Amino acid sequence: YTAMAKHAQAVMKHNQVDHIVTVLQSSVEGVELPVEQDELEVIEPTDGDETNKDTCYCVDIIISEWMGYFLLRESMMDSIIRARDKFLKPATGLMFPSHTTMYVAPVCDEGERKQAQSEYAASMSDWHDFAQTTNTVYGVDMSCLEREFDQEQKDYYLLSSRWTELPADAVLAEPQVVQRYDMATCTLEDARGIEATDALAQFDFDMNGSRLEGPVSGL
Repeated sequence: YTAMAKHAQAVMKHNQVDHIVTVLQSSVEGVELPVEQDELEVIEPTDGDETNKDTCYCVDIIISEWMGYFLLRESMMDSIIRARDKFLKPATGLMFPSHTTMYVAPVCDEGERKQAQSEYAASMSDWHDFAQTTNTVYGVDMSCLEREFDQEQKDYYLLSSRWTELPADAVLAEPQVVQRYDMATCTLEDARGIEATDALAQFDFDMNGSRLEGPVSGL
């Protein structure tokens, strides 16, 4: 883990709230809450509640900035769901953010698209230099790996989600909702993303070609 927890502890002490705020340095999956030390109220599981033995319903509110690119990249949603199921009080516990929505829209951002193409081309150029040097110096032919490496670079540079700020006129059609999550009830299965069979996975865009100021650079 990073030293962020130590920095947080220093800030709490400097602002004289360290007797109120407790900083725990741990992953949320492995954290042990100071239930007895802080005299936390624990809600016992109800009859028929299918929970594991580690469940400890003692948390009133979970606040987390877990959102990645296109919401789900970085896979932090899994951790927040596990924390909710393990610690959040049933019925009264609150999740912030409480709901999330994923939108898709065609956009025009030629600068970003050209940069991605340039980075992909640079990566492949480095590969060709490496493969040629390896063959010339060591007599090892790496060409059997080129196709797989090329696909990896395309997936990373051209097909992965990227973060950028866009002006309103860069969005070429009305955004379509492709997924909604209620953070109080969504499951680890939901966190896998969008399946082709999902209700919102099928959508169309209505674009007026005569009004477009540029090509469709991506979604």
